[in-house]
Amino acid sequence: MVGWVRGRRGLPDGLFLALPGALRERWFLVVLGLGVALRALAMLGYRPALWFPDSYTYVVTAMRPRPDLVRPAGYSMFLRLFEPFHSFAVVAGVQHLLGLLTGVLVYLTARRLRAPAWAATLACVPVLLDAYQIELEHLLVSDTLFTTLVVAAVCLAVRRADGRGWVVRASAIGLLVAGATLTRTVGLPLVALLGAWLLYRERGRVAVAAVTLAAAALPIVGYGVWFHATTGRIGLVGANGAFLYAKTMTFADCAVMKPSPELAVLCDPRPPAQRPPSQEYIWDPASPLVKLPGITFTRETDALAGEFASLAIRSQPLDYLGSVLTELGRSFTLDRPVYPDQEIYDHYLFPVTTPEPPGRYPAVVGAGFAQRYERGPIDTEVVEPYAGWMRAYQGVAALPGAALLVILLVPPVVAVVRRAELSTAWVLPWATAVTLLVMPAAVAEFDYRYVLPAVPLAGLAAAFAASKPSFSNIPRNVRI
Repeated sequence: MVGWVRGRRGLPDGLFLALPGALRERWFLVVLGLGVALRALAMLGYRPALWFPDSYTYVVTAMRPRPDLVRPAGYSMFLRLFEPFHSFAVVAGVQHLLGLLTGVLVYLTARRLRAPAWAATLACVPVLLDAYQIELEHLLVSDTLFTTLVVAAVCLAVRRADGRGWVVRASAIGLLVAGATLTRTVGLPLVALLGAWLLYRERGRVAVAAVTLAAAALPIVGYGVWFHATTGRIGLVGANGAFLYAKTMTFADCAVMKPSPELAVLCDPRPPAQRPPSQEYIWDPASPLVKLPGITFTRETDALAGEFASLAIRSQPLDYLGSVLTELGRSFTLDRPVYPDQEIYDHYLFPVTTPEPPGRYPAVVGAGFAQRYERGPIDTEVVEPYAGWMRAYQGVAALPGAALLVILLVPPVVAVVRRAELSTAWVLPWATAVTLLVMPAAVAEFDYRYVLPAVPLAGLAAAFAASKPSFSNIPRNVRI
């Protein structure tokens, strides 16, 4: 047969010649295989999936489609897609596949842009093997889907749009980042970031950036129209003011702000050091915001909260900056201290026993919808010995925050040392990772699950820093 001539020891020549290439990638294949095995253990040990307080709201929106005031409906539509299977185990399995896909995308993109195999493999180790990453994939929350969409958009964007397929690629980038935005609103700044990057990367070809921005705008604006038609409000969610208010309560001092009587009802007389974590100002019945008439996220309440937050930031800009830096610094600790409270912290650990059913009324309602989705009980079954193996693994296999800081520092340091030799491809994943870390600290609060989407992007940027010298910016007729 043409193309299949027998080689040594009876092996086809094509297979024999492919062996060196496979051997070069052997360490990545080992890491990928371990990632698959660990996810299989998680599926066996915790059936059908793990629950987080937000999970129930997502399920309600999936079963009764309408825009939510707190979270966009992207993840809920993802759940809706798999509702015919009536199995949250299927959802968890798909999320684990997305985690593996993220690792593969990081590796292939790094290798395509001339990163050595060892650097590309190291870049995808956290997303494939970090126990907290695997646990997050097993939770019914939006972060795994969000991470995959963002990483896919960045991996497409770092390559130049050569040839006639640039329209398809630019459109795909826009649709991916739009999907990320409609999954978590922290993705919205990435639309502008990717547009600016493409304008630079394509050396001023406005058409590429314009197609990307148009492709992103279409679903985002469409969702905004749906949100307005349903709630009568403009935006993607109706809780921005409330979350920013909660953020500012880490430092807001009404003696300094001198708010009007209308805003003064939101003051907390306690010194900032004695106040609870900022999220309590949204959910705790004792919060000044929650005690206002009506639900927390009415148009009037959210606007009042936003006005208070704006006054706090204008009156105490240095305190606001200090609060942002403090929250951001929690991403880079050596250990993993409990934050924001024990209840939330425990949700990121593989449990020893079946977690208690939800107690808050909205979650109880959501649990009823979840039972309709599953067509059966939804309690997590803890199955030994698999669950115990995952708990033991989680005790030793996690990326410290300090290591993430080092990874983030590698690309700019190498860029300064190597200067013109280093391709600028590292800039986009690095800037995206930094944006994903800074935004929650700036407008809400730190949460461990908000850190994980930045990790594969930071690793990709570091892998690019280890790439072979790039001479793409030097005309061919003057290269040596």
